[in-house]
Amino acid sequence: MRNYEMSPFWRSSVGFDRLFDLADGTMNDIDSYPPYDIARTGENRYQITLALAGFSPEEITITAEQSMLTVQGREGNKGDLDYLYQGISLRPFRRVFNLADYVQVKDATFENGMLKIALVRELPEAMKPRRIAIETAGNDNQQIERKQTA
Repeated sequence: MRNYEMSPFWRSSVGFDRLFDLADGTMNDIDSYPPYDIARTGENRYQITLALAGFSPEEITITAEQSMLTVQGREGNKGDLDYLYQGISLRPFRRVFNLADYVQVKDATFENGMLKIALVRELPEAMKPRRIAIETAGNDNQQIERKQTA
């Protein structure tokens, strides 16, 4: 696997340190359990789907912070079975997703061993583009001149 050197970017940028930390952490993430998909379901809508076979909703914890989504699973009761072969992994896990600004978790559903988390990006009104009306300064000056001559 390649290891990228970030020092040239550090020398010529200010305020992007979090971005470089995210990129570096993503490149070094080797744990692929549990498997997951990230899909765009609309212009500002996303869905994360995690394959959690063998887990129940009570064994899963979802925590949403300001710019992070954490999904944790704890090992449940395996029962009194004497496995000859166990291919379904029920090991504890912790999967962290970094969220962009203004991305919020809307809901989560668990069905047939698949955990689906719906996300939406909601920009505040102050951040949305808005049209600014242009006033002409020439008309105001003409009115002032007319008042002075009268």
